[in-house]
Amino acid sequence: MSSLAVATASATAGAGSAPAWRHYPFFDVVPVKDVHDLSSAPDIFKATPELSTLTSSSVGALVADIHGSVHILNREFESISSWVAHVGGRVTHMAEHKGILVTLGEEDGIRSPLLKIWDILNRDKKTKAPVLLRFIKLSLGNRPHPVSTVALSASLAHLAIGFGDGTVLLYRHIDQALASSNSLTSLPKPRTINDPANEPITGLGFKEATPDNPNYFLFIGTINRVLSYQVTGKNSGGSPSVVDEIGCGLGCATMDWKSQNITIARDEAIYICGTEGRGACYAYEVIVSPPFIASVTSPSATIRNFAAKNPNHSDDDIIKVTIFEPENKYVAYSGTFAHDVRGIISQWGQIYVLTSDGNLYCLQEKSTAVKLDHLYRKSLYSLALSLAKTQQLDQSSVADIHRQYGDHLYQKGEYDNAMQHFVQTIGYLQPSYVIRKFLDAQRIHNLVTYLQELHSLGLANSDHTTLLLNTYTKLKDVTRLDSFIKTESKRDGDNGEELPFDLETAIRVCRQAGYFEHASYLAKKYQRHEDYLRIQIEDAGNYSNALQYLRRLGLDAAESNLARYGRALLENMPEETTKLLIDLCTNSGPLAIDSDGPVVLSPRPNAAPSYLSYLALNRNSAVVSATLPTDTATPPTPSVATVQPDSHSRHESLHEPPHIATPPPQTPPVTVPPQPESTPPVKRLSPRIYFAHFVDNMEQFLIFLETVALRRWGQSVDNQSSPSTAALEPPLDVEADMLDQVAVWNTLLELYLTLPPKNYTGTALNEATMRNKAMALLNSLDLPYDPTHALILCSSHGYTDGLVLLWEKMGMYEDVLRFWMDQNQEGTNTEASARVVNHLDHYGPNHPHLYPLVLRFLTSTPQLLDRHRDDVRRVLEYINDHNILPPLGVVQVLSRNGVASVGLVKEWLMARIRDSRTEIQNDNELINSYRLETAAKLKQIEDLSDPEHPRVFHVTSYHQRCLADNETECPNCAREHSVIREIRKNNERLADQHDLFLSEVQEGGFTAVATGFGRGLLNMTSPQDMSA
Repeated sequence: MSSLAVATASATAGAGSAPAWRHYPFFDVVPVKDVHDLSSAPDIFKATPELSTLTSSSVGALVADIHGSVHILNREFESISSWVAHVGGRVTHMAEHKGILVTLGEEDGIRSPLLKIWDILNRDKKTKAPVLLRFIKLSLGNRPHPVSTVALSASLAHLAIGFGDGTVLLYRHIDQALASSNSLTSLPKPRTINDPANEPITGLGFKEATPDNPNYFLFIGTINRVLSYQVTGKNSGGSPSVVDEIGCGLGCATMDWKSQNITIARDEAIYICGTEGRGACYAYEVIVSPPFIASVTSPSATIRNFAAKNPNHSDDDIIKVTIFEPENKYVAYSGTFAHDVRGIISQWGQIYVLTSDGNLYCLQEKSTAVKLDHLYRKSLYSLALSLAKTQQLDQSSVADIHRQYGDHLYQKGEYDNAMQHFVQTIGYLQPSYVIRKFLDAQRIHNLVTYLQELHSLGLANSDHTTLLLNTYTKLKDVTRLDSFIKTESKRDGDNGEELPFDLETAIRVCRQAGYFEHASYLAKKYQRHEDYLRIQIEDAGNYSNALQYLRRLGLDAAESNLARYGRALLENMPEETTKLLIDLCTNSGPLAIDSDGPVVLSPRPNAAPSYLSYLALNRNSAVVSATLPTDTATPPTPSVATVQPDSHSRHESLHEPPHIATPPPQTPPVTVPPQPESTPPVKRLSPRIYFAHFVDNMEQFLIFLETVALRRWGQSVDNQSSPSTAALEPPLDVEADMLDQVAVWNTLLELYLTLPPKNYTGTALNEATMRNKAMALLNSLDLPYDPTHALILCSSHGYTDGLVLLWEKMGMYEDVLRFWMDQNQEGTNTEASARVVNHLDHYGPNHPHLYPLVLRFLTSTPQLLDRHRDDVRRVLEYINDHNILPPLGVVQVLSRNGVASVGLVKEWLMARIRDSRTEIQNDNELINSYRLETAAKLKQIEDLSDPEHPRVFHVTSYHQRCLADNETECPNCAREHSVIREIRKNNERLADQHDLFLSEVQEGGFTAVATGFGRGLLNMTSPQDMSA
């Protein structure tokens, strides 16, 4: 209990009156009744004049009387134990700690005071009284002096006894003496401390040892001074030192258990004294000292008024009891009692007042909630906060007091002070409760204070961050915005704490408000690469910084970000962006940082996205394998100058990611020559992911593809060579790298076929140069490209030379001839028929099936027939010489279109007829010869079938007479047949021996069964055997 109780009846003394303390009814007076008789006080207090002393203890209230008895009282103030401590005398003083009771008293026949130490937790088996541990007579000389006060340390180590002549007896190490000896008179020899002024001792108290100060000190209070004596330690045993020149009366000094200082009560004030001197001073009109000090003096004015209204009571019978809290400077209770106060104790958390008429009163403290409610009604919120601190309320209760205090100040218009209290509610009160109050523009500064504190404690969410940053931007308070963002970020980086605001929200709000520098700072510091690039490119238009930042990111981070912002960078800084993309696709390590000066930015044009057919890569087709060169050479020189192309207007927002076209079909795996194992494989970015960014910048696209092909794979249509990175550092994924090569050269072929565009006005691109490069690419045996894709490109762009070359390389000779045939039919090329004949001469010897096709073509129209009569005859001769078609087939071919006449092939047909007749004649002669030979053979057979001399024909011929009688078998074969028959008989015998077969199966199952099949053991019995 933090309150202090006093009893007084004197007015303040001194030069001036003490300041008035506020009074609050925080205690209720409740009479304590006897448990058996509710109309009267407890029975033990009915003989109050015989009570000598009253004190509290750890086992209950202790009451001693003038007959030497001591009583232990329970909560109902009934005596649960009593014994005669001093026979024939009285108990004057008591002190108890941890069940050890020290009594000082007088006994008949003994002039000196007696000291007795009792163990009240243990009982003597005979007397049932507490065990008496020590019994010592206190003697100070020839003249005995009364004991005025006593003090026992909480550790039971030290005991101090003060006398009326200014002497103090100090017993040290009592606990050790009690534990080491059972002698009733065995106590350490006391030290005698004398007051130089020989003033009566009015108060004693021990300052316990602490970890900071392990020494014991004894405070000694006299009428006019307060002394300090060091009990233990290096300088112990000396003379007491004067702490204060102000003393106190008897019973007006006590120890403050919390601060371990002695409290002195005087008429004018309460003084707190420590070992170094006087401390705090509390002025009041009554005598006050913690925890509960009773003092009796002359009546005050208040008491006189009470006596005047109650004539039955004299001034000496009226006492005023005051309970107050010096720390918060308020009076918790002030009341008068009609009779003298015999004692005040604090027991079981309550204050009890015993009056001289034998009545006992309990001063019950009201609950903290009731106290606070009383203070709320009087708008005493500051005192409520002090009370909450003193009562050690939890933080949520304190926060609720701050909330009510803040509401009170807000209603009074004191917004700054109200916000100071609302800030104290953070963590316990919903922030929205406070934010709604201060959303008005006139109170936005207070809102900023609250939001800042909310962020500093790490309790803000994204909405709070948005609101705070919006207030900064609305107030245009760049200084505080810098302080909030950069200071908090620095604190987070230095201490490793969690960022006190939502990073994504902060970046977004700064962007929306136009504070790009702050947004960039946050994004860069916390490595939000996408946010940083979005700010630099979409908001600030600082493309140079964006490119430098991309170079520092590394391959993986730069890959994903360039896939999104590559087109915007190419539109504004084409050369620098192309260089960066080349470095990304050809390097496997960190990129070099450009040290170029600032670049003058041009306004961002609006160009509509368009996708060309060259973006449809990786078609399902065979790929021409390439041998990668390893020769070293100088880097390539771009074949096209950098020219800004005309761009079409577009309305696409840069905030949206570029649309990705439907991916093309997968290309079958490609066999690539194995790389050397000496160098570990490395990962490089695929150039294919950046193709779409060059849709409006074909010239840079051409430079990008040619440079990547040369630096990465050492490939070029100009037969340039370079130390390719593929040869020095093999790729991690060989198949993917090969697909990249094919995609690059497929795209280059389309650029060679489409550049320059129709509206091109520059001089860097030349159509003849581009077509020559296309032809060189198609003719190359080393450059990997997709022939099928190349065919589609050449066909769609009308590149005849390329088509013919590809058909020839792919062995599609019939397609070459048909192409020129179609050209002749369309009339677009007058030399088409001649090209057909020329290609036939070139391809025909190895592909005879082309001659009938050309023959049908040359005879398809009269005009063709007129121009190529000689060619037709030459074709017919070749067909006849190599027997490609029979004459009838030739006639059928020529008769399909009705153009060729009989005269055209008359001579050729007559020659074929003559040849046929000659062939027929030869065939007839051959038939006649076969007939004669057949007749001769028949004659020979007839001779051999003579019945008089029959013969047996076998492998070896025998005459009938050479064989024995009834012998129908060849003598040579009979021996072999007999062996076979013997084997079969053995197998048949074994077929009946099942036990032998089962044993063989157990030893080797499959082998035994297979052998049995081979021997025929498992065959079915033949019908002949069954009949036999």
